[in-house]
Amino acid sequence: MTMQGILLERIEAFLKEADMPPSVFGRAAVHDPRLVSDLRGGRICGRAVICRAEHFMNKWRADFRAGRVTPIGDRRVGSRANKSRRA
Repeated sequence: MTMQGILLERIEAFLKEADMPPSVFGRAAVHDPRLVSDLRGGRICGRAVICRAEHFMNKWRADFRAGRVTPIGDRRVGSRANKSRRA
């Protein structure tokens, strides 16, 4: 398996664990909201992007264990924007 394939598997597992949308992860980890969708489409990342993504996941897990962060979930659920669209 390629390094990108391994990274994508680790990110996918992290997204479920953290209940985090892919765009939120990409923006927070590497300032690129399309990171996960691009990886799913075959994007090849450099070492710096891989290291930043891994660092973000490791730091988030440490902060979660220490009680400094909570799973994010989908921030759109229950928002005013969704309520007005349903009407």
